[in-house]
Amino acid sequence: MHEKERQRIILSLIQDKPLATVQEMVELTSSSEATIRRDIATLHVQKKLRRVRGGAESINPPQFVGLAGRPFSVNETINMSQKRAIAVKAAELCEDGDPIIINGGTTTFQMVHPFATKRCQVFTNSFPIAEHLLKHSKNTVTLSGGTIYREQNIILSPFDNDVTRNFYAKRMFMGAHGMGPLGLMEADPLLVQAEQKLVNQADELIVLIDSSKFEQRSSLILCALSRITKVITDDGVDDKTAAMLEAAGVELIVAEVGRSSARNSPEQKAAG
Repeated sequence: MHEKERQRIILSLIQDKPLATVQEMVELTSSSEATIRRDIATLHVQKKLRRVRGGAESINPPQFVGLAGRPFSVNETINMSQKRAIAVKAAELCEDGDPIIINGGTTTFQMVHPFATKRCQVFTNSFPIAEHLLKHSKNTVTLSGGTIYREQNIILSPFDNDVTRNFYAKRMFMGAHGMGPLGLMEADPLLVQAEQKLVNQADELIVLIDSSKFEQRSSLILCALSRITKVITDDGVDDKTAAMLEAAGVELIVAEVGRSSARNSPEQKAAG
């Protein structure tokens, strides 16, 4: 990974939390500790962050408490080839006129590109998805109401009486923090609350996750595998995961990415 790219990820990471450790940066960028420490020293001299023992902190930390999990700007740099391939497969399931929900996330965001030629009725809680579709497509776009969480680029409402309850979707496309035998997992209670409302508005629930997400876990379960209709992932998925989904009655769609999607690639190490 290029020096400027590493440093951009480091700066984004420290805006998401009071303190980011060297080890977190190592895992996120697949770089050595020595490289990360040099980056921290450089950014410290440039007064873009404050170097502390074991890591770094923001000079001007945000006053607004965001959601748990990595920010959108960091996630969008990870496993990009896998996410694009997954999104293309997802878009192929949609026909003009379909009412659909596209939940916020960096994998679902990649659906906007193949959607440039479609004319669907799209409900989303993602400001970037809505903005892109409005500018570059003829799709009808409905945004959910609520608070914009800048780091994740999504709009969430804690109230039951929002526009979510009035939109019916043939399919809902969503990403997730992780997936395991107990179901789909998310990292923040507010995300779980908001996404459960959306899930109930769609006939089919289609999950878009790259294969590294099957290794990730969270203490919060969004829904059981039995609620999921299809899972679209990349060709790094293993046989054990495929068998788990089959046993739960979930259809597995694999997007071919090629050798670049091998599980021991630098990008997937960063996502683990």
